[in-house]
Order: sequence, then structure tokens, then C-alpha cells
Amino acid sequence: LSPGCRGAQGRFAYKLLHDLFANYSSALRPVEDTDRALNVTLQVTLSQIIDMDERNQVLTTYLWVRQTWLDAHLTWDKDEYGGIDSIRIPSSYVWRPDIILYNNADEHFGGSMETNVVLRSDGHIMWDSPAITKSSCRVDVSYFPFDGQQCSLTFGSWTYNGNQLDLRNQLDSGTLTDFVENVEWEVLGMPAARNVITYGCCSEPYPDVTYTLLLRRRASFYIFNLLLPCIMVSFLAPLGFYLPADSGEKVSLGVTVLLALTVFQLLVAESMPPSESVPLIGKYYIATMTMITASTALTIFIMNVHHCGPGARPVPRWARRLILHHMARLCCVYEVGESCKSPRRAPGGRAAVGDAEGAGDSPGEGQVGTEGPGCPWDHCLCHHDALLRNVGYIAGCFRRHRANQRRTGEWKKVAKVMDRFFMWVFFLMVFLMSVLVLGNAA
Repeated sequence: LSPGCRGAQGRFAYKLLHDLFANYSSALRPVEDTDRALNVTLQVTLSQIIDMDERNQVLTTYLWVRQTWLDAHLTWDKDEYGGIDSIRIPSSYVWRPDIILYNNADEHFGGSMETNVVLRSDGHIMWDSPAITKSSCRVDVSYFPFDGQQCSLTFGSWTYNGNQLDLRNQLDSGTLTDFVENVEWEVLGMPAARNVITYGCCSEPYPDVTYTLLLRRRASFYIFNLLLPCIMVSFLAPLGFYLPADSGEKVSLGVTVLLALTVFQLLVAESMPPSESVPLIGKYYIATMTMITASTALTIFIMNVHHCGPGARPVPRWARRLILHHMARLCCVYEVGESCKSPRRAPGGRAAVGDAEGAGDSPGEGQVGTEGPGCPWDHCLCHHDALLRNVGYIAGCFRRHRANQRRTGEWKKVAKVMDRFFMWVFFLMVFLMSVLVLGNAA
């Protein structure tokens, strides 16, 4: 167009604006028949998920809200105004429906921005306005961090009932074409549904449009920062049974692992809402902590068995058969040189006594033979009896010492076999719990 034509268009626009709003009031519902309802069409576009506060159960989103309605008092013949078919004017100039978010959770209760409206010659008005909304959302964290949430956004008129304003959704779902991907949440859909509800305060029906935001959590962050460290720490707990009992670190390892899991449990509890539903990862932490507490208690019991002194009772026959034979073979616990131990200790002791007796007799006989009449036979016989008593006392002490050593060694082997058995049992329990958690998540 030439500059003269553009100037003419501007003059027509000013004239049109003056003519339209000369006798117009934005306070009244723009219908010719007040008994008929005004149709308002709503369409919501999701632009961004700003925040999901699970603890306070508040969803913060950035929306583009489009409202369309017919204003019967704002129509014109475009041929009379230089062919102008539409104009853009401030939204405060025209009547606007009081559509608000019913489940708003913003303490300041901020509405949409004051943007322009597009007014067409046939009276149709289209109002596009961006809005940052905070809506209440019931958060179910039973399967955290593999959970999905359904958050609803309910829009409706606050003062106009269904007989005055009929609100409808333009499409069957919200628009996601301009959605900015969120690092934590994946949007699966945003279906829309129109509801007509009669509230207890009023007898008239009130229509609303509810958009249900279907979200699924991206669990990679929580897997690498909460779940995998917990699994790795849990697999350290059964290794406490593998530590030698004389190292003095068996109980320390269990207590350290228990404290580490307590820290992880507190991190999860701080971000979750205080509800009765315990998160899946929280159940895993509790089960693992219970298992580690049991393993620490068993470690203390096994250390008590290991350090049985010489005054302990012999290993019972059933324990020797069950633990030292069957369980030791099952857990592959063998002592070094165990198969080379001689089972004949008592005959050896008698042989030693016999040797001692022979050793005592020979010198006595030699001395008697060499000294001749100088040593009376009775005097030599007395020395021979004393020597036998001393040798018998030494042999008895040696036998008691060997019996105590054998009894202590048996109790140490019992403790070692129990250590290996519980180590494999707890390894299996940790593995099954991890598989169970991942299976429930799937």
C-alpha cells in the first residue's frame, strides 16, 4: 500500500474505535437476549512446567490461555471502514469472562496478563493471555522415583452460572506443540473434559473445563544419586561376615553402613510429603536397614561364639554334625591341614608315658648296676616313683592343654561356618530386595 492508503487505514481505525466504544459498557454481559447463555470457548496451551513441589503438593506451570466469545455490541461493516476486518485493542476495553483457575494454590492469586484482544467485524473476540499458575495437585509418591502424577487444571467462571455463561473446550486436549521439555518430568498427555457441577451454595449448574496433566518422572537422576548408592552400600553389609573375627572391624562396618543408609533415608524424607503412603525407595531403605541391624546383631553373637575361652563347654553333638559337617561342606569352609590331623592322640600320650617310663627305668637300672652296693634298692625305687608322677603330671597338663585347644578351635570353626552361611544368606536377601524394588517399579 502507498503511504496515503496506510494513513487512510489509520484514520478509519481511529474512527472505528470511537464509534464502537461511544456507547459501550464493559461491565455488562454482551448479549442481545439476556435470557440466553453466552458461549465461551477455552483452549489451553502448556508451555513449560516450572516446578513440582511434592512436599507442598503444588504444581507451577506456564500456560497460554485462549478464550473466544461473541460480543453482540461490537460488530461493524468492514466496507464502511476501509475494509478493516479486525483490530487489536487492550483487553480492558471490552467485557471479559471471569474465568479463573478453581484449584489455584498461589498465595497472591495472580491472574493472567493484561494483553490485547483481537476484535473481528462479526463481533468475535479472541483473547490470548499467558499465565503462570500454581495449582494444587494430589501427589502420590508410593512408587517414587518411578512414579507418575495426574494433576488437574480446572477452569470456570466464578460468578456466571451455566444459564448465563456456557463454557466449553475448543479441543479434546491441551496443546503441547510449544512445550519446553522438562528435565524431571515427561508429559504424556493433557486431555480435556467439560463438567457441569451443582455446588451446595447455589441451585444453578456451573460448567467448567478440566485439563488433566499426565506426568511421568524421569528417574535417571534418582537412580544414580539415591538408588544405586543404596544398593552398593547394602551389598557391603554382608561382607561384614567375611571379615576375620580378630580384626575388630566387623561391628564397625555394620554400624557405618547403617548410618549411611540413615542419611539417604533422611534425604528422601525431606523431599516427600508427610503422608501415610511410604515411597518405594523408602520401603527399600527401611528393609535394608532392618537387614543390616539383624546382621550386626548376628555378628555380635558370632563374635561371642568365636571368643569362647578354654572354659567353654564342648561343641554339642548336633551342632558338630549340623554345622561342622553339613554347613561347612555347603559353605566350603575348610581349615588348613584339617584332614592331616592325627585322630590318635590318647595312644600317643600313653606311648609318651611308656617312653618316659622306659627312659626312667634305664638310668635307674644303669645306676644300680654301676654304683653296686653304694645305692640301696629302696632308695632307687623311690626316685623311680617320683619321676613317674612328675612325667604323669606333665602329660596330664599337656593333654588338658590340647583338649582346651581342640575345644576352642571347634568353637572358632563353628563361628567361621556361621559367618560364611549368613554372608551368603544376606547376599541373597539384598539381591532379592533389589530385584523386588525394580520389579515393582516396572
